[in-house]
Amino acid sequence: MPFSFTAEQKQTALWLLIGCALLLLVSMLGPILMPFIVAGIMAYILNPWVDRLCALRIKQFRLPRAMAASLLIILVVLLVLTMLLIMTPILQKQIPQLQDQIPRFFDKANDLLGPMLSDLGIKVRLDSAGIKTMLTKQLATSGDVIGKAVLSSIRVGGTAVIGMVANLLLIPIVLFYLLMDWHPLMNRLEQFIPRRWVGGVKSGVIEVDSILAQYLRGQIMVMIVLAVYYSGGLALAGFDLALPVGIITGLLVFIPYLGFGLGLVLALIGAVLQFDGLHGLVAVAVVYSIGQILEGFFLTPRLVGERIGLHPLTVIFALMAFGQLFGFIGILVALPASAILAVAVKHLRVSYFNSSLYRQP
Repeated sequence: MPFSFTAEQKQTALWLLIGCALLLLVSMLGPILMPFIVAGIMAYILNPWVDRLCALRIKQFRLPRAMAASLLIILVVLLVLTMLLIMTPILQKQIPQLQDQIPRFFDKANDLLGPMLSDLGIKVRLDSAGIKTMLTKQLATSGDVIGKAVLSSIRVGGTAVIGMVANLLLIPIVLFYLLMDWHPLMNRLEQFIPRRWVGGVKSGVIEVDSILAQYLRGQIMVMIVLAVYYSGGLALAGFDLALPVGIITGLLVFIPYLGFGLGLVLALIGAVLQFDGLHGLVAVAVVYSIGQILEGFFLTPRLVGERIGLHPLTVIFALMAFGQLFGFIGILVALPASAILAVAVKHLRVSYFNSSLYRQP
């Protein structure tokens, strides 16, 4: 008897094909979807704050949602601009200094490792003078590296730069409309769910929201606190690059172990380049040891929560896998997608353990 598909099976296969086509379309339209995805993630994070502002009453006056959304967007833009205004002049000043200090680092390496390698019969000496000459040719001695890079980018690919600026300017506009229509939009999306799946999908969405709420919103607070701590701690120790290294360490802490490790390596390199003795290395060890204790025993349990639901290895793999598949857009959606997959796998595991395939002896 030939196998035949039922009408329901045909319809399911059709929707699966449509879903695969949509995924393919998203991967192809990745560059232009960037402002929409960034705005969507920011809207998810900021929406509870908009709701709180709208719920406040000041002498019988309730803040309109448009005004609450505008205030939060302005605050976010000001924070980003403040960070850029702080980081840009520091990097313009410190990059030329780093250019001069790198040959000193190789001189120290020669003095330290040269005798040890000579005892082993290996004669190697790093040409610090040649390295300095090469760096001088590659980097402008005026220190205006950032400005020249921007001008070069404009000359080589003016269209790409204009597109990038347009995308950045589009983010707050899309964010405003998403915050304004967040709840009606969620209601419209709910109407597309098949009626027999509404209960299961709602419970799954609640689980995903619980995971992301603890992870994203709490992790942002952890990042801010640690960026301030590492910047302040390194500044008190006398580091010239305290602010950029501290901010990088704090902002990358959302990638377990990698952010801390990268910041530690940058701080150790800065200590070797700037200080002659062991003072810098000891200061880095103290600052980063206290920071790790602060993060692991106080900040993460209090702000993020002990039951996040996403294992650190899951976070690392999700960021790498989605970044490989979808580029920068994949990195943006890695955590929400992995949270959804974690909930789906949890329900599949329960169904598998209750199935006859598992229980039948």
